[in-house]
Amino acid sequence: MLADRDALLRRLHELRTEHRDLDTVIARIEAGTADQLHLQRLKKRKLKLKDELAWIESRLVPDITA
Repeated sequence: MLADRDALLRRLHELRTEHRDLDTVIARIEAGTADQLHLQRLKKRKLKLKDELAWIESRLVPDITA
């Protein structure tokens, strides 16, 4: 169980880093002459990362039963 949590935390860190990097890349592309298809793919990847981040974060929060 602890190994699973550590693996999720590592993956969460990796995804957050990639998400932050995509922010930078997208901002640079938007500031210049943008290839709209490439920009759209990057934004789609960023949304996918956000969904995966939310899923992992929900897995790390323990279930509270009342």
